[in-house]
Amino acid sequence: MSKKQNPSDFLKAISDKPVLVKLNRPGADYRGVLVSLDGYMNLMLEQTEEYVNGQLKNKYNDTFIRGNNGIVWVQY
Repeated sequence: MSKKQNPSDFLKAISDKPVLVKLNRPGADYRGVLVSLDGYMNLMLEQTEEYVNGQLKNKYNDTFIRGNNGIVWVQY
């Protein structure tokens, strides 16, 4: 049986790893390396690529995603 984790524990465990962040905004995905997070579930990514409807739209060195933007899920 796997150990249960709350979202904050999960995100801390995957810090410094490549992640895919899906937002509540339809078709918006961000792929990058998770650098940090805070108590409000704000995320900082490096080497970020922004995809809209599956197509690469932008590349960013550093990206800050506010937790209240409606993060649907984070995958690594």
